[in-house]
Amino acid sequence: MKPMQQAIIEELGVKPTIDPQEEIRKSIDFMKAYLYKHPFLKTLVLGISGGQDSSLAGRLAQLTMEEMRTETKDTSYQFIAIRLPYGTQVDEEDAQRALAFIQPDRSLRVDIRPAVDACVQAIEVTGESISDFNKGNMKARQRMIVQYAVAGENAGAVIGTDHAAENITGFFTKFGDGGADILPLFRLNKRQGKALLKALGADEALYLKVPTADLEDGKPLIADEVALGVTYDDIDDYLEGKEISPQAQETLEGWYNKTQHKRHLPITVFDEFWK
Repeated sequence: MKPMQQAIIEELGVKPTIDPQEEIRKSIDFMKAYLYKHPFLKTLVLGISGGQDSSLAGRLAQLTMEEMRTETKDTSYQFIAIRLPYGTQVDEEDAQRALAFIQPDRSLRVDIRPAVDACVQAIEVTGESISDFNKGNMKARQRMIVQYAVAGENAGAVIGTDHAAENITGFFTKFGDGGADILPLFRLNKRQGKALLKALGADEALYLKVPTADLEDGKPLIADEVALGVTYDDIDDYLEGKEISPQAQETLEGWYNKTQHKRHLPITVFDEFWK
């Protein structure tokens, strides 16, 4: 294993093999410990897309809150799942399947289209143009605005779905889906997340679905692997310490280097990062 690969694996905390039940327990206990440490928090909030990551994080959050209510006898602990479509979601059926699996205490639906479109129009009035790609990032940030607004009204914290296979590529929007309070999936790669969903009894459609960010109007449901130019199998193999093709490794490490800024808090004069 090359030094850079080893350093990335250590940074992201990925194990070459896992026990799914053990990792389920670890994520739930992690969220419970967070809530016990911050007793003013009574709610966990998460946006549900219908994909693997939010389905897994959502079910783990629901199980966490059920255990918190049992242990503390405090019935105010709750998990709120939020559907955040931009107008009509093409894969709405997947989102409903995810909600049926998660069984959240509360489920909300907020259409972000009016807010995003109003913001784009307000900017374009100034003569500045907004690309489809940039608008996609605005959608991700608007979704997080909604989640924090709901969390703020319910003494809550926002869950992020970031995991190792996403983190290494920087395949998230800075201060959008990359901005959250707690990351229960951090340390897991994509295939390990699938293993947890299987162990939780999820419909296989939730973990066999082709991963997609679905942010750009001009590229609806474009697969992550197409956008990244590398497969999740290669990413997962790399994170498990296995050898992958030189081309895939170059692409993957290129993404890692280009997206370092996304994995760093805002830079100050005390950081070596900017020098």
